[in-house]
Amino acid sequence: MSIWHAPFTVDEINQRFNGGLAAHLGIQISACGDDWISGTMPVLPRVHQPMGLLHGGASVALAETLGSVGANLCVDYTRQRCVGQEINANHIRGITDGIVTGTARAVHIGSRSHVWQIEIKNAAGQLVCLSRLTIAVVDSR
Repeated sequence: MSIWHAPFTVDEINQRFNGGLAAHLGIQISACGDDWISGTMPVLPRVHQPMGLLHGGASVALAETLGSVGANLCVDYTRQRCVGQEINANHIRGITDGIVTGTARAVHIGSRSHVWQIEIKNAAGQLVCLSRLTIAVVDSR
């Protein structure tokens, strides 16, 4: 059973949520299913920390982007918006180049809050970062 408020395509998601930090980091939604959404981010020097590894903040930006987009697709966007309230991340494995793919799945979808878990993996399918995002569901103004 689908958790989404209305049907959509990956292209529609990328058009609707294009811009800002996600665009600067090269984040793109790449796939989705009935209860998950995935996106990619290239690991280039602009997302490195001083030691040449993927910056933890860039991983968190990917995680929050995926969880926030997923949450906003679960509500009636004419009446409500979903915004990040708290996020944590465990950085498991370093990566210096390539592409990382994050997959966000809802752990809880309530009327006023959501909790999403996001796994970010490298091209070999190894876990790079595990994140949990709490979302506040607020009324549109």
